[in-house]
Amino acid sequence: MTTLQIILIALIVFIIVGILIFVVMNMGSNKQQKNIELIRGNSGSDNTVNEKDLQNKRRAEIARKLKASKDENKKDDPSRVSIAMKLQQAGSNMPVSKFWLLSFISGVLWIGFANYLELKIIPTILFFIIGLLGVPRFILRKAIQRRQKKFLEEFADALDAIVRLLKAGMPVSEAISMITREYDGPVGEEMSIIYDKQKIGVPLHEAAQEATLRMPIPEMQMFAAGLAIQAQTGSSLSEVLTNLSGVIRARFRLKRKVMALSSEAIASASIIGCLPPLVAFGLYFANPGYLDPLFTTPTGKNMLMGAIFWMSCGVFVMKHMINFKI
Repeated sequence: MTTLQIILIALIVFIIVGILIFVVMNMGSNKQQKNIELIRGNSGSDNTVNEKDLQNKRRAEIARKLKASKDENKKDDPSRVSIAMKLQQAGSNMPVSKFWLLSFISGVLWIGFANYLELKIIPTILFFIIGLLGVPRFILRKAIQRRQKKFLEEFADALDAIVRLLKAGMPVSEAISMITREYDGPVGEEMSIIYDKQKIGVPLHEAAQEATLRMPIPEMQMFAAGLAIQAQTGSSLSEVLTNLSGVIRARFRLKRKVMALSSEAIASASIIGCLPPLVAFGLYFANPGYLDPLFTTPTGKNMLMGAIFWMSCGVFVMKHMINFKI
């Protein structure tokens, strides 16, 4: 397979994937519009002509609320978060266009790997899809998880610091400004954004609610809910934040306890997953020619790909067996 053929295959697959995404999105939009028109009573049947004005108004109101509810659910659904929002959640300033460019380069590299293995056209296309849509999103998700973990490690201490500043008589906005100067990680970044929005006139609880999109974890949602309750009821913010800090620390202790109890299973899964590559690595240095058929013959390459696939499936299953969500 020549380089020109590889590039043509990549372009064709990229165009097909784009057309499929456009068709699926268009079908979903048309279906939603039909449902809204059906609720409003605009389906074109003869019975809707004789309906009363009050019933039409009620149907229109129900349709409006249904559409708003669907939009809200789509916004809160983690599976529908845009790439731009995921980049913000990862703390990256990378443009979306650059992300897709890097994804396309990754897909081309995977095509080169498939060409090295002398795979046929269908496995080559699958490799391109994995490199284009799978690997970059996996790396992005890991970056988001690392940022959220670092945020949780400092968030409870930041809340305690805000409580101490509030009890000392400092305004809420100045307390948050102090946190932005004391913390350099994700906590300082998010508090800085909240403080900047509060300076331009956005209410504090609304700015915190917007921060839950960039940091979609229960602890941040609790923080935004506490600020909203304080804004609506006028309760003591220091007491609300103190209780929230206690809840966050209790959840953090529970997570560490679960990790300690499952550490044996995690170690066993790690050893089982790493053992085959380590054994192959040792055999290669002990007898370099022993594993050459796996890399030089078609049968060996097929066996190697099968081994990698089934090992990946086993690691995936073990990961989900030891993954406890709190």
